[in-house]
Amino acid sequence: MSAPSDSESLFAGNGEMCQLMRAYDWSQTPLGAVESWPQSLKTSVRIVLTSRQPMFIWWGDELINLYNDAYKSIVGGKHLEALGQPASHVWREIWEQIAPRAASAMLNNEGTYDESLLLIMERNGYPEETYYTFSYSPVPNDQGGTGGIFCANTDNTQSMIGERQLALLRSLAASTANARTFDTACTLSIKSLDSNPYDIPFALIYLIDADTRRLILAGTTSNINAHPIALQTIDIDENSIWSFAEVIESQQISLISNLEAHYNNLPHGAWNKEPSQAVVVPILPSGKTGKAGILIAGLNPFRLLDSNYKRFFELVSNTIAASIASAQAYEEERKRAEALAEIDRAKTVFFSNVSHEFRTPLTLMLSPVEDALTDTDVPLPPRQQERIEVVQRNSLRLLKLVNTLLDFSRIEAGRIQVVYEPTDLATFTADLASMFRSTVERVGMRLIIDCQKLTEPVYVDREMWEKIVLNLLSNAFKFTFEGEIAVVLRQLNDHIELEVRDTGTGIQKSELTHIFERFHRVSAARGRSFEGSGIGLSLVNELVLLHGGTINVTSVVDQGTSFTISIPLGCKHLAPEHIGTKRAFSSTATKATAYIEEASSWIPQRVESTEYKVLSTELNIENNTTFGKQIVQQHACLGD
Repeated sequence: MSAPSDSESLFAGNGEMCQLMRAYDWSQTPLGAVESWPQSLKTSVRIVLTSRQPMFIWWGDELINLYNDAYKSIVGGKHLEALGQPASHVWREIWEQIAPRAASAMLNNEGTYDESLLLIMERNGYPEETYYTFSYSPVPNDQGGTGGIFCANTDNTQSMIGERQLALLRSLAASTANARTFDTACTLSIKSLDSNPYDIPFALIYLIDADTRRLILAGTTSNINAHPIALQTIDIDENSIWSFAEVIESQQISLISNLEAHYNNLPHGAWNKEPSQAVVVPILPSGKTGKAGILIAGLNPFRLLDSNYKRFFELVSNTIAASIASAQAYEEERKRAEALAEIDRAKTVFFSNVSHEFRTPLTLMLSPVEDALTDTDVPLPPRQQERIEVVQRNSLRLLKLVNTLLDFSRIEAGRIQVVYEPTDLATFTADLASMFRSTVERVGMRLIIDCQKLTEPVYVDREMWEKIVLNLLSNAFKFTFEGEIAVVLRQLNDHIELEVRDTGTGIQKSELTHIFERFHRVSAARGRSFEGSGIGLSLVNELVLLHGGTINVTSVVDQGTSFTISIPLGCKHLAPEHIGTKRAFSSTATKATAYIEEASSWIPQRVESTEYKVLSTELNIENNTTFGKQIVQQHACLGD
């Protein structure tokens, strides 16, 4: 058996390149017959052929090209032809870029390194955008000089393109997330598309007017807004290169070629060449509220419209569609909110006018009732005295409710009258709380009043503070059957704190977050009375906020509840025009008597007479739609 030739030994292996190199007539190249090759070249060739990393050797003054199987995908359509040819011939389209690097290795014996270098290669019949990380390393010859170049390289094309496309999609999603109108959604979308001139040299967004079957221009990239291609309106059905009707019907991307035959001077984007192709991308309605549109985008002149490129445009279109749908949903929500606000304003007018309609006759009625009860010259008989007291007690209770509704209507209309005055809050609070003492002690409970002397007066609206304290005390009494109610006022650094706590039935944890909501009533609450409007605590919260304060509640079922109010000291947090002024509107202050009388009515009493019964009726203002509409129509303006 004969010994293997140098060629068979050097190119041993089953790979395609090993077979091609064995069959290649190297004697017809500047390298000469394999037997004459220097050992350094042979060693380098073996390294290249046995590696799975794309590698090549350029050898000699002509830089003759030798490469391995892994490198075939890089040479692409130049494979076979590239073997044994000078590098300047193989890579003539990029030689201007890489020749200086080759010279550095060959002439100066200095290696080079490039990371993700952009190279426009023509390896598959068209100029193609590619990115490579590679190094040129000088290989010594047997005489000690530089015989050639060894290169290992990595194709970063997909990762580079993918990263910039992902960056655009992120920017597009982030910038349009809070778009509130169609125009804003399209403007922000175009601005993001403008940031990637590599994949989108130019772009136009059109929205579809379904009624007229026309496209309305909604935005263009900055480099094309004045170009003839950017028509303001387009008939969907007109015969043009864009095939809009077909795209809308098929909901598929359409490729438009030979743009240069229809338009001159199209924007290049990031390239030095006009795009010859564009895509028409349908912007499909997103969800139930989305509005349809069309995206026209120029294509990268150095890329084919492959599946990845198409998927990129689909994602762009979907993101734009989502932003348009979001804007439309916001607009519809805004209209709904405006409609609800209008209803709310009508309700406020209704509350205000109903309050005035009730308040005037109530006030006129209470005055003679009080005169009759206090008339010592002509005193009422005991039976009549009892009946008139019932009238007074329930009239005061109704007046308290009417005043509360009037307060709410003024707060909602922004017309609440606030007068902040420096007040000895400890004395004022203690006096208010003391009015409940006899009622509390009458049922065998204790009322603890601990109002510490403060270092300075506190700026409060006294009428509002009265309502705050009395409402909290009334609420505590209603839901406490034994034990005590405590009113504690203390000074803490730069604010005062009022705490009203009780040992009552407590509030379920699930109810605490709703406790200050208007008209909210705690379900299945055990109290002295089942009556209540659900607005007392809500009013307290509103009045505390008007003082720049906060209110918090803690509660344990069957152990008790604590309401804590914090109000800043001083007056810097208050509007100067409301300090020490006079009230312009009629006062809604309610005498403490109304609260005391209401609380007293919750105490069980022995009924000695059955000659008459009091039938209570409830006017549900919110649900009495017909009556409400009549009142609103009769009182178009908010009165005082």
